[in-house]
Amino acid sequence: MTSKVTHMADVILNQLKSREKEMVDFLGKLVSLESPSRNPKSQYQILMFIGKTLRELGFYTLHVPGKETGGFLYARPKSRDKTKALQLMIGHCDTVWEMNTLKDMPLTKDGQTMKGPGIYDMKAGLTQIIFALKAIDELKLTMPLTPVILINSDEEIGSKESRKAIERLAKVCERAYVMEPPLGLTGKLKTARKGLGRFTITVKGKAAHAGLDPQKGASAIVELSHQVQHLYAMNDFDKGITVNVGMIEGGVSPNVIAPESKAVVDVRVLNKKDGEQITKQILALKPTLPEVEVHIEGGIGRPPMEHTAGNRMLWKLAKAKGALLGLELEEATAGGGSDGNTTSLYTATLDGLGTTGDGAHAQHEHILLNEFPIRTALLTLLMLAEAGDN
Repeated sequence: MTSKVTHMADVILNQLKSREKEMVDFLGKLVSLESPSRNPKSQYQILMFIGKTLRELGFYTLHVPGKETGGFLYARPKSRDKTKALQLMIGHCDTVWEMNTLKDMPLTKDGQTMKGPGIYDMKAGLTQIIFALKAIDELKLTMPLTPVILINSDEEIGSKESRKAIERLAKVCERAYVMEPPLGLTGKLKTARKGLGRFTITVKGKAAHAGLDPQKGASAIVELSHQVQHLYAMNDFDKGITVNVGMIEGGVSPNVIAPESKAVVDVRVLNKKDGEQITKQILALKPTLPEVEVHIEGGIGRPPMEHTAGNRMLWKLAKAKGALLGLELEEATAGGGSDGNTTSLYTATLDGLGTTGDGAHAQHEHILLNEFPIRTALLTLLMLAEAGDN
C-alpha cells in the first residue's frame, strides 16, 4: 500500500514538472495583471481571467462584485456528486502594490528565483490551485471531497466585503486549504496565526493660545501621550500579546493648545481569551487630565487561528503527504492574519500552502521555482485525501 501511495505521489509530481513552463507562464500572467486592493477595475480583470480558466476545467463560476473592491470569485464543479462532503481552497488576488509597480519592480527570472509584485503573496498560490486541478483531471484521479474555490480581492485590507461568504463556505466544508505563502525559506506551514485587532483612540481637549492663555487650555496631545504609555504597558511578549501605536495625529498649530488628537493602535494575540481581555483593557482607558474626553472605537477584527483538533489533523496529514514528496515539513505560528483565521472558526484549516519564497510586501518579493511543482504536488495530494484521513 505504501509503495502504491509513494508511486502516485511521484506520478503527480512528474506530471506537474512536465507542466512547469506552463505554470510559470500562467503565474507570469497573473503578476502582469496588477491588482491593488483598492483598485476594483484591476481586480475585475484578474478575477475574470481566473474564472475563464476554471470554466475551461469544468467549473461553474460566479463573480460577486463588491461595493468598494472587485468582490470575489466562487467556483465549484459543474458536474458533482451532492452526497460528497466539500473542501475549500481559498486565496486572494489583491496585492499591497500600487498600479504600475511593474515599471520599477519588473517580473524577472534569475536561475531558480522568480520575482515580481504579488508573486509570493499570493499569486503563486492561486496558480497552484489551477494546476493541482489540472493534474487531477489529466491523470483521471477522483477527489473524495468536492472542491469549492473562493478567491477574494480584499484580503490585504481585512476581507470586510468577502468575510460573510468565507464564513458561509467554511461552515459547510469539511476542511479548508489556505494558499497564503509558507513562512521563511524553509517553507514552514502556518498551523496557527495571531488574531488581529485595530483600535482608534480620539482625544478631545480644549484649545487656547499657547503663549497668552495656556492655562485655559487642555492639551489633547499631552493626554494622548499618557494613553500611549498605558497602551505600551499592555504588551506581554511572553504571552504573544503586542500592542503597537502605529499612527498619531493631532493639533492645529504650534501656537495653539491642541483641541484634538488621535492614535491608531494595532493589537496581536495568540488566543481568543487574550483578545477579549486586551479589548476590555483598551476600551476601559480613562482620561488622566481634567477637561479632556477619550473616545475609543474598534476591536479584534480577525480572531486567532488556534491549534484546534481539526487543524492538528490537517497538519499531520500534510506532514505525511509531504514526506512522500521528500519534504520534511515544519510548522510555525504567523504573526499576521489571513482568511485562515476566519475559516478556522468553523472547519479544519491548514494555511501557508503556497510556494516557498520571501519578501512579502517588500521589494525583493520572490518565489523559488524549484519549489513550485513540489508545493503544487503537496496541494494535489491533500485535495485527494479522504475525509478524516490523517
